[in-house]
Amino acid sequence: MIRKLAITAIAALLMPVPGWSVDFDGASRGGDIMERISQVELSIPAEAIAAQDQDKGIFDWLFGKKKQAEWTIMVFSSAKNDLERFLLADINEMELVGSTDKVNIVVEVGRMEGYDASDGNWTGVRRYLIQKDSDMTKMGSEMIQDLGMIDQGDWRNLAAFGKWAKEKYPARKYMLIVSNHGDGWLKNKAAEGRVENKGISYDEESGNHITTPELAMAMREIGKVDVFSTDACLMQMAEVVYEIKDLTDFIVGSEETEPGAGYDYETFMGPIAARPEMTPIEVGRLTVDAYADQYDKLNQGYTQSLARASAVAGLLTATNSFADAMMASGEKALAKTARNATINYAIGENRDMYDFTHRVVEGSQDQNVKAAGQALMDYITGSLMIHNRTRDSQGSFWGPPQQYTLSMGMAAYFPYSGLANGYSELAWARDSRWDEFVTWMNQP
Repeated sequence: MIRKLAITAIAALLMPVPGWSVDFDGASRGGDIMERISQVELSIPAEAIAAQDQDKGIFDWLFGKKKQAEWTIMVFSSAKNDLERFLLADINEMELVGSTDKVNIVVEVGRMEGYDASDGNWTGVRRYLIQKDSDMTKMGSEMIQDLGMIDQGDWRNLAAFGKWAKEKYPARKYMLIVSNHGDGWLKNKAAEGRVENKGISYDEESGNHITTPELAMAMREIGKVDVFSTDACLMQMAEVVYEIKDLTDFIVGSEETEPGAGYDYETFMGPIAARPEMTPIEVGRLTVDAYADQYDKLNQGYTQSLARASAVAGLLTATNSFADAMMASGEKALAKTARNATINYAIGENRDMYDFTHRVVEGSQDQNVKAAGQALMDYITGSLMIHNRTRDSQGSFWGPPQQYTLSMGMAAYFPYSGLANGYSELAWARDSRWDEFVTWMNQP
């Protein structure tokens, strides 16, 4: 009621002021206009003052602020590589669900010549608000922006997308998905006599990609998101999650490679649209389950897990205690044997942390190692990993069978000799003693 009265009062003040009649003898019947105005008392309701104090703005208070959605899901998808047809199919899967008044699905997708000619064979980078559409042969959503051929391997463009999406489509909760090739942290580029961290979002048109430290830089600019997910290979490892631990609440990813088809976005996004009040932890679990259920039906091996970002710092503490106990024990031969037997992935030096620790604990004669190792295993399965789904691989043309059920959700870097170039640049290497431990392990 007060808001309505205030709007009426402001409208009255903005109406044209009536003319004043004046006698030619100099005596004004209407009186002095400024004097009359000065006698008007304009009372601003306390609610409006409070709104102004909270930076809501008087017009937000008067007319109502744009209603927030429950979720904005931001998908950064670089299809400028051999994944183009899969990533375009992903967008068509999203369109089977579509945005609602409570769930915004926003995509930035890039294409280049040479891989897929569907949907008009357009090229460049575009932003879309995903709208419901059943045509799986082309995108029917509204294109919001055409950015031209920008570099999706430049972390600043990921940052720009996230900031734009948050500003244009405000919500109570945010999820950021980066969809593309992934390589974990690994650094290996000798072009021009230099090396660069590998990471995610490979753009073949520019020859660039977003490194692990750059991923953190982009997310820092975007601002905290509730759930961060990588629809990409090999990203769920200590070196990656530690870099972004303060920039999200929950992290979804795979220790192993993902098939080209990646996520089933209809299965994943449909339940969120149907029940937008889902919490971030529920959305994280759903992301893992939708992925796992898809590949269970195909009898295809996989790994996929949900980590609690606030527990990643504790992972470092528990890992340091275990590494210190191992180095003090002198059981170097055991460490090497355990490493070589531990489940590993497409990049052979990526191995599961829990499986390695379990093998050490089983073989150690040192009580300090056993205690620290058990504490680390308990921390991984208790505090760090919220949800973990795996299925053994039966093997294929691409590789032998793999016992992925040994994977407990978090990988780490286990080099066979010296540390690869760039490892020391990672926050995990700087803050933990893992680099000292694996260096010790590889000594004679």
